[in-house]
Amino acid sequence: LFHRGYMEYHSDRFTDYSLIITENSKWIAVLPANIEGTTVYSHAGLTYGGLVFGQKMKLSVTIQVFSAILKFLYQHKFAQLHLKLIPSIYADKPSEELTYALFPAKATLVRRDALSVIDRSMPYSPTKDRMNCIKRGIKNGLRIKEESEFSLFWDEILIPNIRHKHGVMPVHTDQEMSKLHQLFPDNIRHFNVYHAGKIVAGTTIYVTRNVIHPQYISGQDNKNELGSLDFLYNHLITEVFPDHRYFDFGISNESNGNKVNEGLLFWKESFGTGTIIQDFYEVPTENYELLESVLI
Repeated sequence: LFHRGYMEYHSDRFTDYSLIITENSKWIAVLPANIEGTTVYSHAGLTYGGLVFGQKMKLSVTIQVFSAILKFLYQHKFAQLHLKLIPSIYADKPSEELTYALFPAKATLVRRDALSVIDRSMPYSPTKDRMNCIKRGIKNGLRIKEESEFSLFWDEILIPNIRHKHGVMPVHTDQEMSKLHQLFPDNIRHFNVYHAGKIVAGTTIYVTRNVIHPQYISGQDNKNELGSLDFLYNHLITEVFPDHRYFDFGISNESNGNKVNEGLLFWKESFGTGTIIQDFYEVPTENYELLESVLI
């Protein structure tokens, strides 16, 4: 998500203010960001963001880096920083240094989302009802095909469903997603489900080193009579991506984390998921001074 090749597809929608933090002319961290008024956001066009740094970064250095960022923003007349943290499963090792630094900086938790995640280091354990739906897909002769074109799924399934349920369009157009897929073919993959030669469901998958995450998922509005989504996800979990540790179904939240779509959550948990938290914080930039006295 942090490659310019990915971020630039929607550069017209955001005023970029991404920062590079260096020490002795060497990059040690980056902050993908955009600005609105006097607020800096860890990039609003990305699923997650926050402060990105390498595996050798220590807690003490992270505190100093975060203090330097706040001081820089304060000196440039920005009043607050809104941080969208990276969920812990996306890190290559335990990495909550920034989460700690937010505490002495008196940051305010403004949103908390709950991600439903399967840990493949544990036994895969869908419920009996979910297995029955998977078997229904097998019985109905469903066929899964990986595709490089996105227009069929967008036009026949995704756009009609999102427009009907939410009155909006998908964040990405099919042309944008095709371009991103061409730039990152190993990280953005798409799968359609067919019944008797007709598309009935599909999903666009984002692939990272540790995590598989469905960015889009949608099926025909037929009360899951074919078992298409269950069949698709079981196939992805067990056959396509068996070696990735985490399968992140994403959030079931609405209203900035204050509400939970219980039906959607029930479906995800029936695959055997547990909950991972993604937090969003706001911190006044003037609080950089509080971090200058943390290390003793």
